[in-house]
Amino acid sequence: MLSETTKEQMILLLKQELVPAMGCTEPIALAFAGAKAREVLGEKPVEAAAYCSGNMIKNVRCVTIPNSGCMVGIEAAVTLGVEAGDADAGMEVLARVTQEQRKKVRELLKRNFCRVELLESPYPLHIRLVVRGESHEAEVEICSSHTNIVLLKRDGQVFFQKEKDAPEEASGDFLNLKNSKEFADTVPLSLVQDMIERQIRYNMEIAKEGLKGEYGLGIGKIIKEAYPDSIGTKMKAWAAAASEARMGGCDLPVIINSGSGNQGIASSVPVIVYGEEKGVTKEKLYRGLVFSALLTIWQKSFIGRLSAFCGAVSAACASGAAMTYLDGGSLEEIKMTIYNTLADTPGIICDGAKVSCAAKIASSIDAAYMAHNLAARGKSYQPNTGILKEDVQETVSCVGYIGREGMRQTDLEILRLMLEA
Repeated sequence: MLSETTKEQMILLLKQELVPAMGCTEPIALAFAGAKAREVLGEKPVEAAAYCSGNMIKNVRCVTIPNSGCMVGIEAAVTLGVEAGDADAGMEVLARVTQEQRKKVRELLKRNFCRVELLESPYPLHIRLVVRGESHEAEVEICSSHTNIVLLKRDGQVFFQKEKDAPEEASGDFLNLKNSKEFADTVPLSLVQDMIERQIRYNMEIAKEGLKGEYGLGIGKIIKEAYPDSIGTKMKAWAAAASEARMGGCDLPVIINSGSGNQGIASSVPVIVYGEEKGVTKEKLYRGLVFSALLTIWQKSFIGRLSAFCGAVSAACASGAAMTYLDGGSLEEIKMTIYNTLADTPGIICDGAKVSCAAKIASSIDAAYMAHNLAARGKSYQPNTGILKEDVQETVSCVGYIGREGMRQTDLEILRLMLEA
């Protein structure tokens, strides 16, 4: 039985991770840094220098920034934050950008207001932003998570500093498959209902917007039109549409998971569609979404916020397990779904945030749905098949190790190839 302390830790974890964000979280982190730097500077900035880790560069390069009028890139994200951002709004820092401010940002970009340099860092998510005014200079440093400020300086004087977080590991011994299921089974809904209802509302609203086919390739709409009408088709179409709208610059917010909107989408939208198609009760759906959210956080805690490993795999794996959960599957059947998914798709690389992430989400959900259907028929890939281990925790840990450590060089090569383009 879960202790009260463990229950409180899980609720806190959900509150920390299931938060709203506009657009891709990496450019938003840069805009947040820009808004904070302007606040610290205390005067109008005249130039900025953004020092960004490789993963930050990789994930900002190709996505359209929301509420920007179709701007793309690090320079634009920083300048939008400096000129128009509200640091108090966190990951919704660009929610209130005006047309006049967008015009000003374009003028600043033409004058090369912001320069960008690669920051050599052991932290995949790492930003140092320096802004200068006529009389003062300010610096903001963010590390390990998107709004985690570790340093604030003005005119060389440090007035806030804390230790950089160590590379992320599993979030405590309390977070595992068994505890996540028990928590989902037993948590009083009053403690999670508001955040789960917000997740459903936000993530399905942006999916509806994406299904209009006006972002990227219109993949969600095409999936619906090209494939037979089925639960699998609907799950892929709605989730892919939400991702494509988000990466294409839609200004609707998404409830993220583990710092990623795509992970927030892939771990929730398929579960919502599956639950609705299966006619599960509202209470059961809420519990399934809690379960999927915790399983995503659990898997990502072994990988870290950013890596060369596509986070859609982890989130879709959680969705597949949640499908089995919604069908009343046992803990053993849920394990089978996880084994089946991780025997299939852990090789998808992350080559930066962009509209084609929607296709990776669709492929990952397809694999997770197949994994669920295999498990429902008592079929599972056995331990020692490839990287699968006897214990599900060890299996997830091994996949995480590959994503965090084994693919470090892959990450560098991906960045090199992208920057050569």
